[in-house]
Amino acid sequence: MKKILEDIKILDFTHVWFGPYTTMMLAELGAEVIKVEPPWGTIGRMGPGELKNGVSTTFYALNLNKKDISMDLKNPEVKEMIRELVKQSDIVIQNFAPGTMERLGFGYDVLKEWNPKIIYAALSGFGQSGPYSKNAAYASIAEAMSGHTYATGKNYNYDGPPISMAGAMGDLGPAMYAAFSIVAAIRYRDLTGEGQMVDVSQFDTMTAFNCTASVAYDLFKESPIDRRHNNPRPPRVGGMLEVADGWIYLMTERPRATEALKAELGVDELTRELVMDKIGEMTRMEAHEYLAGMGFPVGPVYEAYEAMEDPHSKARGMWVEVDHPVVGKYKVPNFPVVFSKTPGEVTSAAPMLGQHTREVLAEKLGKTEEELTALEKAGAIVQWKG
Repeated sequence: MKKILEDIKILDFTHVWFGPYTTMMLAELGAEVIKVEPPWGTIGRMGPGELKNGVSTTFYALNLNKKDISMDLKNPEVKEMIRELVKQSDIVIQNFAPGTMERLGFGYDVLKEWNPKIIYAALSGFGQSGPYSKNAAYASIAEAMSGHTYATGKNYNYDGPPISMAGAMGDLGPAMYAAFSIVAAIRYRDLTGEGQMVDVSQFDTMTAFNCTASVAYDLFKESPIDRRHNNPRPPRVGGMLEVADGWIYLMTERPRATEALKAELGVDELTRELVMDKIGEMTRMEAHEYLAGMGFPVGPVYEAYEAMEDPHSKARGMWVEVDHPVVGKYKVPNFPVVFSKTPGEVTSAAPMLGQHTREVLAEKLGKTEEELTALEKAGAIVQWKG
């Protein structure tokens, strides 16, 4: 075995961020992921993110290592092809609004009749049950309702408004739970031979990520944000510090490092002003090297693209170049966890709409060129022409 999930086949009906990030992680661990899109493409091709050659930058980032087939899911012949593909699959993943797959005829109750071992992952804002289950949601809604947006704003300015989190963590965090839970379901099936449904809610998972705040409240019956405000700590020496070319973030909670810096500066008490007098004229990397050398947890504050050039990031193999048939070569993060025997790997760029339709249907279902041409002329399938 070269890849942990090399024997796993996934039929991917996801779009935007939450679902595609889930399936991309599994693909980077070796699973075969076949992305199913309508003839006009999923909404994730159009945003969020700026468009490059008519496709969102987020689509290029979140759909690596996938094959793409484009089909009209309401077409009777396509429905039959989906049924045959489900029979050959280990996992079906979708992040439509609850009820959509059922209306299309592809709900879990139907799919498990076709393939009793299927693992069916339903990803949504509020889950498949409960009073909010039919409500629309995106990352920002899950972040707001789980307390993250409130805490982000109040930690910046207690008297100010809530502030949205950066980076769509309300999608990417739940995707981590989804991928982990799917692998757990694979483990269960390996032991029992039984598939199951996996119901992943953005609201639930983001609430779980905020567990330290909710538990602190339940223990003290008071908001931990209010408690910190009403019981302020002494001024911090570290935190966000401005240097010659930007900022660094310094943590000064390591006593040995603090004592080393006191000795270096020849002082008995370390203050923020003394630290700034020492590092204020340094560059970020100079300050980082100086303070890290003393044992402090410290790092330069980067914009995302700057991490691509960080020497440590490069040494860890964190960036790879993929070759896209239209936009050419671009850099993407490699799978970020290092395995000693079965490494994750990025092998291909995000696909074009319908790039692999004919290939997949011929290989998986035995469709002939004549049959595929007829399906294409009827508008049932779309094949990218290059």
